[in-house]
Parts: sequence; structure tokens; C-alpha cells
Amino acid sequence: MEYETILHQIDPVFAPDSRILILGSLPSRKSREANFFYGHPQNRFWRTLAAVLGEETPDTVEEKKTMLLSHRIALWDVIASCEIRGSSDSSIRCAVPNDLAALISKTQIEKVFTVGTTATKLYQKLCEADTKLKTVMLPSTSPANARVTQKMLEDAFREALFGETRES
Repeated sequence: MEYETILHQIDPVFAPDSRILILGSLPSRKSREANFFYGHPQNRFWRTLAAVLGEETPDTVEEKKTMLLSHRIALWDVIASCEIRGSSDSSIRCAVPNDLAALISKTQIEKVFTVGTTATKLYQKLCEADTKLKTVMLPSTSPANARVTQKMLEDAFREALFGETRES
């Protein structure tokens, strides 16, 4: 499979009162087709976040935006453009970051969370010096991360975002 150049086309979701920023690496092919974050039907991001926030899993883009903003959560990706093979984060090269510092300056963001190892490493390498905010890594919600159960995802997100754990 050949490398293709990807330009990030999905606008960030945020409001002036956003306090938390969750970052992925780059929209997958399915997300780019859906023109919104975590668009692969098997990706567990929306189910996980909804469970942690005590909400019904949103279906539409508008429902997803409403859920995020009602909990003062902003959502975007680390990468503005890169070369990639398919949707494989491990193949990313020539990454150019989104201007996260500019986004943060328009909000009340005080916590940054990155979803998965690639987003975390890229944020630390390309963005952290500009944003002056450390990140906390959340486990990948990708269907390829099958070793992490739904409960494990929910526990990790809950602990990171709210410092809480829940017994099953």
C-alpha cells in the first residue's frame, strides 16, 4: 500500500468554556468518510465516553457535539497533515501538528488527554512545548486494540477524566 498525503478536514469541537481537550492522532479513513471523529462503527470511543459521562451513546454528529460540549469537553486531533498508509497510525510520517495552542487560548482548557500511543507521542514531540500542558494517555478505542475490554476502557477514561474508579 502506498503512502498518501492526508490533510485534516474536520473542524475541532470546542466552546469557550471547554475545560478538557481530548486528542486523537488523525481521523481514520472511515472518520474522514463520515467527516467526524471516531467514525468507524467498531470504534469504542463514543460508547466509552458516553458510559463515563452517564449519557446514552450518541448516534448523530449533532448528538456527539452536544454531549461533548455539555460536559465542557473539546475534541480534535494532533495532526493537521501527514503521509500515511491506510489508517495505520504506525505508518505516519512527515506529521505537521494542528495549532493546539491557538485552540487552547480560546478556551478554559486545563487538561489534555491523548487517545492511544501515537497521539501521545506526537503531542509530546510536536505540541507540548507550545501548549505548556502535559498530556495523560488514554487507551486506544480502536477495534484493533482488542486486548483492552470495554470495561477496561471505561475504567481508564473515568480514572483519567474524573479521578474515579467504579467496581463492577
